[in-house]
Amino acid sequence: MAKNILPIFSTLIFIFPNELVSHNLRAWENRISTCSFSYAPRVSQRMPFPNRWKSLSLKGGESELFQQQSREANVFLAKVAEQAERYEEMVEAMRSIAKLGVELTSDERSLLSVAYKNVVGSRRASWKIISSMDQKETAASIKVLIQQYLAKVEKELSEVCRDIIELLDVYLIPTAVDPEAKVFYLKMAGDYWRYLAEVAAGPRREEAAGQAVAAYRQAHALALEHLPPTHPVRLGLALNYSVFYYEILSQPEEACALAKKAFDEAISDLDALSEDSYKDATLIMQLLRDNLTLWTVSAPPAPA
Repeated sequence: MAKNILPIFSTLIFIFPNELVSHNLRAWENRISTCSFSYAPRVSQRMPFPNRWKSLSLKGGESELFQQQSREANVFLAKVAEQAERYEEMVEAMRSIAKLGVELTSDERSLLSVAYKNVVGSRRASWKIISSMDQKETAASIKVLIQQYLAKVEKELSEVCRDIIELLDVYLIPTAVDPEAKVFYLKMAGDYWRYLAEVAAGPRREEAAGQAVAAYRQAHALALEHLPPTHPVRLGLALNYSVFYYEILSQPEEACALAKKAFDEAISDLDALSEDSYKDATLIMQLLRDNLTLWTVSAPPAPA
């Protein structure tokens, strides 16, 4: 099976050089130039909830609805909020669970990731659009208004990022025993510090980039030790870490080396995977290959 994957990737990249069609929309972040990834399998399809939830005791009232005493009640509300696409409230429910100081299940980790990814994703997309308008605008009076709006969006984005980073640092990373969970959380920390670096400048950008490097580096070391090369969390980490090298640190050679190594190590193990695991792995490998192609094409010619 592995020997057939390269022609497939090459064909896809030839047809869609800047954007690959994905059947798993949650695998995508809002982006302009390169692909990065948040591995969070869809956990709440639009279907009836389990019978055990029909006996849940929920606190009422708008102010306390998403601060249930029951862990299972908060999971239930998070899934309802996800189906309703009310991600700010999904964040509230998952924040309540994270603050319990217990190790989250795989299902809860996915819900947490999905909630914050959607809340911050809309603000990242807005920031990129407004920032582009700011760069193109020449009229001073209009530019002032655009920059004020940009500052508002940046403040919202920063608040979301710092909220999840605090949850990770205080509650989730310290309680993670399973290596997969620890890599998952450290990758999240690196991602959200990267988002802060994207919109910051000067010392604030340097601080955010430094924190991202530390989180990604620790996650990468743990992933190499504990997770197989085809594991979606390890592959997703390699993808996002390489994007960080390329976009934030402006180190394309390191970005390409990291992405290529992850791709090459994974492709040799594809034959041993089940069908579902094969799909998860090849989705991310496709994104790695897409970035490598884009970065190679964008690289300046070598000096004569």
